[in-house]
Amino acid sequence: MRCIKERILKEFREEVRQQGLRFSMDDLAARLGVSKKTIYKYYSSKAEILEEMIDQTIENMEEKAAAIIQDEQLTLVEKLKGVMAVAPDHYDLTDVRILNQMKRFFPEQWEKLDHFLQSDWDQIKSLVEQGVEKGYIKDYNVSLMMKVIIASINTTLDQSFYLNNQITTEEALEDIVEILLGGILENN
Repeated sequence: MRCIKERILKEFREEVRQQGLRFSMDDLAARLGVSKKTIYKYYSSKAEILEEMIDQTIENMEEKAAAIIQDEQLTLVEKLKGVMAVAPDHYDLTDVRILNQMKRFFPEQWEKLDHFLQSDWDQIKSLVEQGVEKGYIKDYNVSLMMKVIIASINTTLDQSFYLNNQITTEEALEDIVEILLGGILENN
């Protein structure tokens, strides 16, 4: 059972990549080479598949951030850089085109993902506060620093800019982090 669900999710992601969220369950069934009835054995709706995809994306990003924070071999600055550059394994849900479609056609799922994208910054804020306290980061208003960090990282949601400039999302995140920290670190 787990294998078929993973396959459905994988092909759902591919449909999202190619068509956005405007594909039909018939399209997904054709891609999988199964009937819609088979899909409905595992998922009651397209929204439910999307919901699981969102849950996996959030869980994946949270696990990556937790592993970085718990790594005792990393310095505070390395942890901050690592957590700021955490990216999902799949970028399907971090494209502004997909987010706009989700907002319009799947508002409940969009709210869940948007809430995560807007509010799950506590780890970074804590690291920034520790950095200020230890003198690694200049003592600017932390709320303002967080606003700049969040806005900068969220620019990766507009993937068309990065594609047009031949920059991968990973490269963009790494460079954004370097730009931000190069400007706020006390000692370079």
